[in-house]
Amino acid sequence: MSAEDFYRLGNEYRRQGNWQMAINNYMEAIELDPESPAVEAKKMLDDILNFYHKDAYNP
Repeated sequence: MSAEDFYRLGNEYRRQGNWQMAINNYMEAIELDPESPAVEAKKMLDDILNFYHKDAYNP
């Protein structure tokens, strides 16, 4: 799979509310392509989870 594939899969998991799988896929995308839009998507998801779901996510 390409970085773009992982990014899109992460977006789909995010839409479904599966935060951990979204983050995992964003991280895979970032590993393959450090310039991927997944960098910003993961940062935004981290910010959202840290603000709204402190118990749902432990970095």
